[in-house]
Amino acid sequence: MNVIYSLIPGMTFFGLVFVAILIWAVKKGQYEDMEGNASRILLDDDEDAMLHSQPKKKAQPSDDSAAPKQ
Repeated sequence: MNVIYSLIPGMTFFGLVFVAILIWAVKKGQYEDMEGNASRILLDDDEDAMLHSQPKKKAQPSDDSAAPKQ
């Protein structure tokens, strides 16, 4: 029975913290676009991925840089 005297205020505190986090998330707009992520996965973005995965060309040294400077 003594445990319940510490659990009730503790759980009340955690409940208030979770409600405050929920209110903060709603005010920041976390729940505004519920369908955006669901439809974004259906978009075809393979071309963008192919452009980023191509190997980059190495820069070729010019003739001027090969000669030692005096």
